[in-house]
Amino acid sequence: WDNADFSRGVGTTFYQEFSTLNTAKPPFVRDVEAKVRRYLRSSYSAAWTLKITWEKAPVYSARTDTRKTITYQAVLTTDGFRSYILMLYQDGGMQWDYTRLTSTNVLIGYT
Repeated sequence: WDNADFSRGVGTTFYQEFSTLNTAKPPFVRDVEAKVRRYLRSSYSAAWTLKITWEKAPVYSARTDTRKTITYQAVLTTDGFRSYILMLYQDGGMQWDYTRLTSTNVLIGYT
């Protein structure tokens, strides 16, 4: 996430928090729960979920080209005991040209 460059006013970042401990769950949270259950083959009921969206984010450094953008999300969720993150990219995956980045040890995901 650190190679997005919003300094030229292109793109935006926003978030939405879902606290669902004792409330009805919106469709988005139910979808997240279903994904966690499917991927991990275990029961899961979210108590809290955070969706962060980077929309039309230009690659660093946008001073050279603001036309190539990407939209992606990170969804953090927990049941109070276990926590998970879903990383979602627009169709086609991360489309920035990593060969133009100053760093050569590029990683998509987290460690």
